[in-house]
Amino acid sequence: MAENEVLSEVEQRIVIALQADGRATWRKIAKVIGEPERTVARYGSALLDEGKIKVAAIAHRKAAVIASLKCAPGTIPVASEAISQRADTSFTYMVTGESDVVSELHYDGGLEDILTLQLPATPGLSSIQIYPILKYFKTIRAWRAGELSEAQEAALRPSAGSELTSWNPTEAMSPSDRLIVDVLRTNGRASIDSISRQVRMSETSVSRRLDSLLRGEHISIRTLVDPALMGYRVEALLWIQVSPASVDALGNMLKTLPQVRYVAAVAGDAQLLVDVTVESQRDLYEFIAATNWGEMVQLRTSMVLGARKRGGRMVEELPHN
Repeated sequence: MAENEVLSEVEQRIVIALQADGRATWRKIAKVIGEPERTVARYGSALLDEGKIKVAAIAHRKAAVIASLKCAPGTIPVASEAISQRADTSFTYMVTGESDVVSELHYDGGLEDILTLQLPATPGLSSIQIYPILKYFKTIRAWRAGELSEAQEAALRPSAGSELTSWNPTEAMSPSDRLIVDVLRTNGRASIDSISRQVRMSETSVSRRLDSLLRGEHISIRTLVDPALMGYRVEALLWIQVSPASVDALGNMLKTLPQVRYVAAVAGDAQLLVDVTVESQRDLYEFIAATNWGEMVQLRTSMVLGARKRGGRMVEELPHN
């Protein structure tokens, strides 16, 4: 991506529509945003083919933690690469401030081996702090890189697979289900016909199982885009200390703000972790200064210097940042 590249207005509207429903047809998107279907298909396909956006499934696990790493001098890229290569991490950022690398890690079983054996062996690591995630208020599935009207949002809302902030899969995935998920991890827009051929199941069975996976809270389909391509070149993590009685109210307020991509309640010396994207550092200052933080005790800001992984996908599959 060119240093100052920003998507065109039409491209941005297509991206925002895909954020609402990553599997929406070009025809449906064209109708909702008021553009010719041929135009939407041409631009949308180019965005996908060039890797500027990625639509992919992410499998839900039972629990998650935030790993905050301090690294030995000169080893930050190595540590970031190592933790990003783990299949259980969803995002990895190189940041300023007290930490050098921040990553979200999901797991199903216990944490003992991960915390005592695996993460301490990360190359370049000098110390690590773990923040268990207690509750999600907003995930990147709900973030829109621009505005959709209520009518547009409603028209694009999928019948299954909208944003979840908690999940409890109703049944275990079968081997066939896992094959379908593997295809969707690579291409979340894969057609039923394409999935059917890759997993060697009938289209009827694939369609039924995909609907079950989405309704059963096993997976989400997410559209991943570098915020800088949408004009948001400044990203920051806000570590917020707040009185226990105010955590829920503040989390629910922050999730409604368009600058906020992600909000999670965590256990540790901060109670909330917030991912914010804005156009400039001045906008970040104004966001921090103008927000009603309620009973907040302290706010610590870490600027995101670069992302190695977003939404469970290595950023090498996306442009820049």
